[in-house]
Amino acid sequence: MFGKRVRHINRYREIAAALLSQGFDYIVEEMELIQKVPYYQRVRPVFTEKNTGGIGERIRLVLQQLGPTYVKLGQIASTRPDLLPSEIIGELEKLQDKVPGFSFTEVRSLLEEELGAAREEIFQQFDPEPLAAASIGQVHRAELKTGEIVAVKIQRPGIAANIETDLEILRELATLAERRFHWAETYQLVDMIDELTKSLRNELDYTSEARNAEKFSKQFLDNPTIYIPQVYCDYSTQKILTAEYIEGTKISEREKLELQGYNLSRLAERFAKGIFQQIFMAGFFHGDPHPGNVVVLPGEIIAFLDFGMVGRLSPQMKYHLSSLVIGLMRQNSDDLAKTISLMGIVPDHVNRLQLRDDIDLLQEKYYGVPLSQVSLGEAVNHIFTVALKHKIKIPADLVLVGKALLTMEGVAEKLDPHLSILDVAEPFGKQLLMERLHPKTLTKELWKNLSDFGELFISFPQHFKELSSVVRRGRLRLEITLPEVEHILKTQDRISNRLSFSIILLAFSIIMASIIVSLNLAGQSSLLWKIPVVEIGFGIAMVMFIWLLYAIIRSGKL
Repeated sequence: MFGKRVRHINRYREIAAALLSQGFDYIVEEMELIQKVPYYQRVRPVFTEKNTGGIGERIRLVLQQLGPTYVKLGQIASTRPDLLPSEIIGELEKLQDKVPGFSFTEVRSLLEEELGAAREEIFQQFDPEPLAAASIGQVHRAELKTGEIVAVKIQRPGIAANIETDLEILRELATLAERRFHWAETYQLVDMIDELTKSLRNELDYTSEARNAEKFSKQFLDNPTIYIPQVYCDYSTQKILTAEYIEGTKISEREKLELQGYNLSRLAERFAKGIFQQIFMAGFFHGDPHPGNVVVLPGEIIAFLDFGMVGRLSPQMKYHLSSLVIGLMRQNSDDLAKTISLMGIVPDHVNRLQLRDDIDLLQEKYYGVPLSQVSLGEAVNHIFTVALKHKIKIPADLVLVGKALLTMEGVAEKLDPHLSILDVAEPFGKQLLMERLHPKTLTKELWKNLSDFGELFISFPQHFKELSSVVRRGRLRLEITLPEVEHILKTQDRISNRLSFSIILLAFSIIMASIIVSLNLAGQSSLLWKIPVVEIGFGIAMVMFIWLLYAIIRSGKL
């Protein structure tokens, strides 16, 4: 417990220093971040020279300073345009987790601990130098005793504990930020951190990646143009993943592919079809198909690698996604607004008229543009940006679709600038439409709706009985919300106050007039107990009258 507290203290100090170095001193001060650090260990708030970069650049620099966990979280966040503005997303995409590899002694120790046998008993040969090293782990080339060449991914020792410490602190900071900053509450910072945490924890579990690879392999079992490396489950654990070693050419290396005689147009089309198959047909897709995770094998075969980040679409989500694409192609704002509302969690205060107007503005961007020139990924992401503006929470997997499509389009366009992505997508769209209109699907949907109505009908007497009981006990609560009700009430209060003030002034004037008349009739002076009552009263009345007149003139409603 004491060791954990020390780790937290040191980390808070590092976070405070990183924020201060990039000019986020107001965050440190408002959140009282330094107060979490003992006095003798507090960071002296010495500021660097004024940073001329934008908010996105400064956030990226803070994440880089804080190390692997924050860099990885930043990379995951860069796939979520529904959570963050485009300026910040663009900077987060530049994050690179370039870290030195760990020693071969640690590799050997972890292999024996995880696999329960000495390295020599499992591997015929094992390269001590890693092929690649990242924040979470590194990859070594090896040969099994049975002769297969494999790539062994090994998790960095102690990284899981370090990440958990960082995630605990990050959630504490997010909770505190939501209490102190309106923007943190608006962006639902705690929920955002929870989603990113879930994704990061999934990447720490290599057994999850192994299962993903097996699912992809079954998906493309009958497609000879797509290849998924075999995973050796007997030599894989939560911290070690052993898979078939793939040696090919990166799909982004255009010149190299041309020299090898590959047909670039065919490669672009096969890659696009592979992604569309995953998204629209299987509903299980690669969440990060960047060029480093896609290689070309002899025979113009596309091989996908690294299945740590994947997306899953339920039948309902696939239905909404297809409705979104159809609405976009038909340029139907009503259909788009309805689909966005159905596919996300819509807050009660959403302005549906403004949502419709924003969708109309988006439609104008594509008005008159040939479908062959429309970027499907960009269009989907623009729609999600509109949803973000109106605080409509879109499921993370649907947002990942937009990112995957955008990445795929970028790669395909470099291979073949004349390829129309929508032409490639058309057969999949037709198949989706056929599925939606298939008698079996319609019957299933009808039966589901009838079942829902049946349950509602059966439960209606019980609900009515409960409502009657509440009414009889006098506990029925009626809540009415009106737009700008607070402004109306404040105006009403001001009117009431002025009316009351006017009545008091009138009453006071009447009393003073009565006193003057009475004194004149009695032939007495205006002095009462040697006090000039009339003169004083007249003075007070004049002051009250002038103040009332000033208030009315100031309001602009004379």
